[in-house]
Amino acid sequence: MMRVSLSNQQMKMMVTCGLGSSSMAMPCLGDCGRYDFDGRGGKRNYMTAATTGNAASVNKMKLGISPLASSAVAESRNSSRVNFYKKVLESARDRFSKEISFKLEDKDISLAKALLYVAAEDEAFLAYNREIDACSFHNERRDTSSPSDAQLWDGVESMPMAGKNINEWLAELDAIAKEVEAELVSRDIGCYLSEVLEAVNKVLFESRGFKRSQVIVDSKCTYLHSVLSSGCSSAILLSVIYIEVCRRLNLTIVGSPVGEEFLIWPLTGNPEELFKATSGRSLFGVVNGDCVDDPWSRASDIDSNSLMGLDIAKNRDIIGIALANLIRLYWKRASRKHHGLMLTSPLRSVYRPEEKFNKDSGSNMPLLRPQELRLAMMASERLLILQPHKWAFRRDYGMMLYYNREYEAAVQELSICMAFAPDEESKVLEPFVEKLHLMRLDYRLL
Repeated sequence: MMRVSLSNQQMKMMVTCGLGSSSMAMPCLGDCGRYDFDGRGGKRNYMTAATTGNAASVNKMKLGISPLASSAVAESRNSSRVNFYKKVLESARDRFSKEISFKLEDKDISLAKALLYVAAEDEAFLAYNREIDACSFHNERRDTSSPSDAQLWDGVESMPMAGKNINEWLAELDAIAKEVEAELVSRDIGCYLSEVLEAVNKVLFESRGFKRSQVIVDSKCTYLHSVLSSGCSSAILLSVIYIEVCRRLNLTIVGSPVGEEFLIWPLTGNPEELFKATSGRSLFGVVNGDCVDDPWSRASDIDSNSLMGLDIAKNRDIIGIALANLIRLYWKRASRKHHGLMLTSPLRSVYRPEEKFNKDSGSNMPLLRPQELRLAMMASERLLILQPHKWAFRRDYGMMLYYNREYEAAVQELSICMAFAPDEESKVLEPFVEKLHLMRLDYRLL
């Protein structure tokens, strides 16, 4: 069999090829990819077909549907509801990929649409698993009634989430903007910046009751539709709502990550007016919550001068922050029984020159909650579609594949990561990937 050896530079050229295409997607795990090494610790060789082909075909391979689940579907004679959610999984990922396509200018990306497609995919995944459980129960107990196929929808756009479909949630943002307009009319005032912001603040924080949650433990705070429904929100999603509502009022709101916070403000030539205290609070403080008054927060140091020095986040950056929040949330849930377990924990423990491979290493791996781990992996896949050059994102995704015992796919992703990572990080990854490659071969023999 022919072996191809590629340098790091060649690997980078292969991975970055075609990034401007509308079919932008992460490398397909089904392609041939491996990390090779000799038994004497020789030179690293990479062999991969890390191309970015048709987004739809790639996304179909990213559903996270296990063989056991697929067999359950087959035994249930392909329940139409199961097939529907499977198609929604594919469609939502495809729509998300198109919404954040590199063919689009950043300003043309809809934050709301992209994040609603994220929510739709995760909702479909959870619904798919529920249907699989129902089909399995029906197969075990033939005397029970068959799962109902009565209520189906046309596709991802019409699938309800918390009682509304995607278009209806977008209309909810339109309705909030109209409430702000009505508030301005009732005040009989001109459209000065401060007055518009005060009207937006009144509708969002008083009439609608949106609240910014400092500690995210509930997934309802991390999906746009559930935030619009419940009012409880992470900082980034509340910022998204604020940006989307103001965009409908022809007011541009920008933002920037500051420490653990995400701060937003309107583009203005007179930032001093944002920091003038009225009724005991500045507009900047009202918009960004209590973090600006917290002496332990870096946000408390922001004033009209330092505000202009912040790097404004692009729409793709904002979506990336929301996805990173999902990864953190679901990883915490997946590893709940293993307090303090980090994605990179195995990397640090294996980076010892004297350590030898133990074929029983896989059996000692901590067991994680599979559904939460899969949701974290799905968010990580989207993050790689969004920012394929970020080596740390690819490393984290590769480690999730490892924890999920998808060793072959993990070898490929971590091998690609090594081509992008700084030398010191690559040296940490190398012995782990060597070990993982042996685990993959050993796993195949079982």
